[in-house]
Amino acid sequence: MLRREKGFTLIELLIVIAIIGILAAIAIPMYKTQTIKAKLTEVTNGMSNVASAVAAFYGENNYFPTAGDKTAIKNSLGVATDALTRASALQVTGGASAEIKATIFGIDTIVDNKHLLLTGTTSITDQSITWQWSSADIPAGYIPRK
Repeated sequence: MLRREKGFTLIELLIVIAIIGILAAIAIPMYKTQTIKAKLTEVTNGMSNVASAVAAFYGENNYFPTAGDKTAIKNSLGVATDALTRASALQVTGGASAEIKATIFGIDTIVDNKHLLLTGTTSITDQSITWQWSSADIPAGYIPRK
C-alpha cells in the first residue's frame, strides 16, 4: 500500500507568498495616507474652532481680527490652542478677508513644516462667511474638502 504525503507543494506556497506581497504593496501606502489624514484632523478641527471665533468676532465688530500667534488667538478670540500640538504656529490675518494659517508639525515629512490655510470671505448680499481650505505646499490629497 502506498502512503501519500500530506502538505503543500512548493508552487502553492509561492502563490500564497505572492498574494500576500501584492496585498501588502497595496495596503501599506494606503494605511500611511489614512494615518496622515487622521493626524491632520487635529489641526483642521483646531483651525475650524478658530474660524468659528473669527466669524463671531466679525459678526460683532464688522471686521476680521488679526492675531499673530497662539497666545494672541487665546487672548483676543478666547480660543484655547495649547492642546493643538500638531501645529507649531497658528495665526489669523484680518482685512478684506480672514486667513487662518497653520504650520504643520510632527505628523509626517510629507506635510511637516508646510502651511495649511483656511480663508474666509464675506458675501456681498447677506454678509455670510464662506470658508475655503488651501495650501501651496501640501499635496492636494491631504487638504480638507469644503
